[in-house]
Amino acid sequence: MINTILAEKGKMSQTFVEGRRVPVTKVVAGPCVVTQIKKEDKDGYWAVQLGFGEKRIKNVTKPMQGHLRGVIKEQKAPRFLREIRLESEPSFKVGDIVNASEIFKAGDIIQVTGTSKGKGFAGVVKRWHFKGGPRTHGQSDRERAPGSIGQTTTPGRVFKGKKMAGRMGGERVTLKNLQIVSVNPETNEIEISGSAPGIPGGLLVIKRLSGGKLEGIQEVQAQVVEGEAPAGEGAEEAKAETDTEVAPQGGQNE
Repeated sequence: MINTILAEKGKMSQTFVEGRRVPVTKVVAGPCVVTQIKKEDKDGYWAVQLGFGEKRIKNVTKPMQGHLRGVIKEQKAPRFLREIRLESEPSFKVGDIVNASEIFKAGDIIQVTGTSKGKGFAGVVKRWHFKGGPRTHGQSDRERAPGSIGQTTTPGRVFKGKKMAGRMGGERVTLKNLQIVSVNPETNEIEISGSAPGIPGGLLVIKRLSGGKLEGIQEVQAQVVEGEAPAGEGAEEAKAETDTEVAPQGGQNE
């Protein structure tokens, strides 16, 4: 079963879950179309290539039009293509539609991959959080300077990977252990707890994690329905109240 979908990042907002304010990022996940099936006997592994978004056919090269000939409709082709690895033979075929509601539900733990915002050429203070130089003793022009980068006679050179000024952002970023707050099957809109990398309108790859389990939205709702105190501050306060009630009774019995 596929556990990944392509999405377009929207704007950030907030929602309330049992009285708690939760910051969320709204994304439009899918619908995605299956554009290719990779087979183990031919390609060495199982995978599904998904297409997402739309662009006019005049902006698609002829070789790509041939690759997408089974999914081009109304003179429009998918804008983004991404390959999703699978462990076994998929049940999909070219042209099938994959929706977010078929993969995710509220409370799922996910990882989100995107391209971070490009910030251009940045100095070491902004890029690497350097402290900078002192503001005293006449060094008014050294506040945000990197300082010396040279070495002694040994090794007599600057090591590769030295943190210096340079282009910042525009890199592939993956955030793990985010949580699905809600899924709207009609609009394919997903609310994700916290922030996601990239700019509004940018491409995101959302993957459901099978390992590890955090306290999910569904678990909190279930505790409230059953009348139990949710874990956290409420549970500690409830336990403290119970202890204060039991202690005097024990003293009287003795």
